[in-house]
Amino acid sequence: MRSRFRLRQATVSALGVLVTVVVLMSGSAAVATAGPESSIVAVDSAGVRRDVVQVHSAAMDREITIDVFRADASGAPTLYLLNGAAGGDGGSSWFDQTDIAGFFGAKNVNVVVPRGGAASYYTDWLRDDPVLGRNKWSTFLGLELPPLMNTLLDSNGVNSVAGISMAGTSVLQLAIAHPSVYRSVSSFSGCARTSDPVGAMYVRSVVEARGGGSTTNMWGPPGSDGWAANDPYVHAEGLRGIAVYISSGTGAPGAFDVPGGPGIGSDYGKLAQQLAVGAVIEATTDNCSRQMQQRLQELNIAATYNFRPTGTHSWAYWEQDLHDAWSVIAPSMDLPTGTR
Repeated sequence: MRSRFRLRQATVSALGVLVTVVVLMSGSAAVATAGPESSIVAVDSAGVRRDVVQVHSAAMDREITIDVFRADASGAPTLYLLNGAAGGDGGSSWFDQTDIAGFFGAKNVNVVVPRGGAASYYTDWLRDDPVLGRNKWSTFLGLELPPLMNTLLDSNGVNSVAGISMAGTSVLQLAIAHPSVYRSVSSFSGCARTSDPVGAMYVRSVVEARGGGSTTNMWGPPGSDGWAANDPYVHAEGLRGIAVYISSGTGAPGAFDVPGGPGIGSDYGKLAQQLAVGAVIEATTDNCSRQMQQRLQELNIAATYNFRPTGTHSWAYWEQDLHDAWSVIAPSMDLPTGTR
């Protein structure tokens, strides 16, 4: 049962989106006043420097669960980590699969991981979907959530974003759509292109084949303007001035694709799936990522690339990617690349 504590409430406006910020005065849980604005509904402690936060999104008219690992001091920047096509469900979250506390424990940075958004591409959909519901994730992640987190966490307002797989596309879209929000963007095993035939096929495989939703409800009929409007390759100019990190493997078996490997153990079925399906997906995203490299180089936009010679589409590689990307993320947020 949640205890109630005295609250301090403030409202802020982010490009016309009104959000209600509720800050704990004491204790580990709170409930905000009801209303149509975006607001923090509850905060529950989940361990040392760990909170589970319920946020009401006005754009989506529902509560979104946010996993938070707090910096050990106020005035720290915030790193947003987006999950893949499962949206963090079923043990597929950054907190489930990687060493968040271990890696960030001695780094003065808040880590924020939204749950939900499976097969949504974390984008604003044109219309509600009968299967996937209302998705206005770009509005939520770019306008509604950052001001709420800045106040709740007493952060300095400096943000970066990183994502895997499906979200490896989404984070590039978000950085382009909200350039003043994120200092850096890191795409791990994502496919930047959405409007060319291969990219569109990849998007449909996530939204329709896996999620059961309709890409027509998301961006309109195939080939329509909405697909190009959300294509980071087409709009790569929008990444100028943002620190960019892009990584992928080739799909060839790597160091973690072995019996007893991370997330595999003695499950040979899991290993077989990782070597088959995970290899094909990673080979596709590797091709997309290399095309994005060519595009950014044509535009003379600086970026850091890590194209591994091996590796499938799996969490052990993404954890390693996050560690490697810290050399780009940290300076963008005025942090040292070491422990502090």
